[in-house]
Amino acid sequence: MGIYLSTPKTEKYSENGENGRLRFGMSSMQGWRATMEDAHAALPDLDNCTSFFGVYDGHGGKVVAKFCAKYLHTQVLKSEAYLAGDLGASVQKSFFRMDEMMRGQRGWRELAILGDKVNKFTGMLEGLIWSPRGGDTHDQIDDWGFEEGPHSDFSGPTSGSTACVAIIRDRQLIVANAGDSRCVLSRKGQAYNLSRDHKPDLEIERDRILKAGGFIHAGRVNGSLNLARAIGDMEFKQNKFLSAERQIVTANPDINIVDLSDDDEFIVLACDGIWDCMSSQQLVDFVCEHINVENSLSAVCERVLDRCLAPSTAGGEGCDNMTMILVQFKKPITDADTATASSPAEAEESSQTTSSETK
Repeated sequence: MGIYLSTPKTEKYSENGENGRLRFGMSSMQGWRATMEDAHAALPDLDNCTSFFGVYDGHGGKVVAKFCAKYLHTQVLKSEAYLAGDLGASVQKSFFRMDEMMRGQRGWRELAILGDKVNKFTGMLEGLIWSPRGGDTHDQIDDWGFEEGPHSDFSGPTSGSTACVAIIRDRQLIVANAGDSRCVLSRKGQAYNLSRDHKPDLEIERDRILKAGGFIHAGRVNGSLNLARAIGDMEFKQNKFLSAERQIVTANPDINIVDLSDDDEFIVLACDGIWDCMSSQQLVDFVCEHINVENSLSAVCERVLDRCLAPSTAGGEGCDNMTMILVQFKKPITDADTATASSPAEAEESSQTTSSETK
C-alpha cells in the first residue's frame, strides 16, 4: 500500500462552536495518506476571556501531534507567564514543555495511552486521532514527576509534529508557530501571513543546523526531515552542550502579536496539506467567496478540503492529510481606545525575517 491509499478517504471530521467574541469551524480529512497524522485543538473558552486554536501536523507517526493537541493548551494555562498576562512567553514555554513531558517513563506511558498499535518506524504505540473538548481543559492531571520504570531513560519520540497556535484575548491575537503549518489573517480581504514556514534552507535555520553539527541534503535536515523546527524529533535534539533553542531541530516557535481591529474578518490555521495547494491569498479569497453562502464555518472548511484533494497521487500535491480551522471575529472587535500595536503587515514582515525568543 505504501504511503498512499488506492482510493482517498474523504470522510471528514468537522465541528463548529462560538462564544460572544467569535465563531469557528474546522474540518479534517485523511485523504490519500495511509494514516491520519493531523490533530487539532479548538477551545473558544480556554478561560473566560481567552480562546485557543491549534493545528498539529505529525510526521513519522501521529502520537506527537495527538500529545500536543491534548496537552499544549493545558501547559499554556498553567504557566506562570500566563498568570502574569504574558501570553507570548507562556505559549513559547509550552512548546518546549512538550519535549520535556514526552521524555522518561511518564512520557513513554502517556504516548502509549494515546495509541493502540505499534508504528513500525518509531516503535511508538499509535491510534485514532484525539481532539480535546472544552470540558477537558481544566480536568487534566498535571503531575509530571519522575517515574521509575523500564523506560525511565526514554529520550523522547523520534517522530514529531509541527505546531501552529493562535490565542485570542480581548483585542489581541498571539500566533506561535514551529514548522510549516500556517496562520493567515484576512483584513479587508487581504491575506497576511502571521507565521513563517520553517524550512531548512532558510538562512536563520541553516545557520543553526550547521552550528549544531547537522547538515542539509536535498532540502532536508540530515537528509531526512524537511522541517527545521518541530516538537518531538528527539534524535535531532541530543547535544547536551546546546540549549533547546540551538539544537539541530528546535521546538522554539516564532511569536507574532497583533492588535485586532474592525477590519479583521477571520483567521485560518491549516496544515501544509492545504498550503501545498493554495496560496494564502487564494485561500482567503476562497473563504470570502463562500463564508456568507454556507450554513456553517465547518462547511466552508470542507469545501476547501474538497477543492485541494488531488484526483490521483501522480502529482503529490493534494495527497496529504488536511486540517483547517476557520475563526471569524464577531463585530465590533475594537473601540476608540484601542492601543496601537504591530500591524498584520509588520507581523508578516517580522515572520519572514526574525525568530522571537523570550529570555
